[in-house]
Amino acid sequence: MRPDGPAPESPTEPGAPTAEAGPPPSGTPVPGPAEQPRRRWGELVLALATTALGVYVLAAAGGITVPGSTNTLGPRAFPYLVGGMLVVAGAVLVVLVLSGRAGEEEGGEDVDPTVRTDWLTVVLIVVILVVHVFAINVIGWPFAAAILFAGAAIVLGARPWWRAALAGLVLGLVVQVIFGGLLGLSLPAGPLLEGVPFLRG
Repeated sequence: MRPDGPAPESPTEPGAPTAEAGPPPSGTPVPGPAEQPRRRWGELVLALATTALGVYVLAAAGGITVPGSTNTLGPRAFPYLVGGMLVVAGAVLVVLVLSGRAGEEEGGEDVDPTVRTDWLTVVLIVVILVVHVFAINVIGWPFAAAILFAGAAIVLGARPWWRAALAGLVLGLVVQVIFGGLLGLSLPAGPLLEGVPFLRG
């Protein structure tokens, strides 16, 4: 008599043909040819803007008045350094973007790559920057810096607005004291602060 129970499975003999795997289930991505890198126009615009800003800083630095008694680096050294770094960084970014080596999208939980760019915020930041540049020689560096800092902070959501304005004014005064009063750089204090000795650049 044969004992009850399932019959033992016979081991697979070496070299025996195996069952071929069927097609992958529906919904499974099938590997295809490597996708070509997608050129991101936003990154290219940023790279070109950085290069243009560096060229502008270098050109503007040449117009800074250098006192005849200056025996140190002088007021043009720092703007030349910043402008040169901007030009180099912008040129490298342009080359990388045109060659297809763009930056990788963030993969954090709080980042949604599908959200479109808020162009209104970008335009407002650019307008504030332009106003800051033209206001320096009219109202002085401390107040122009307050406009730049407070305006950008408020556009980006800082509340209350008066706290951002106060922080911007303090920041502008600190920069004026260090670079204009102590280092002697050409930072106009403005008509309201022209008589303060340690603020004159």
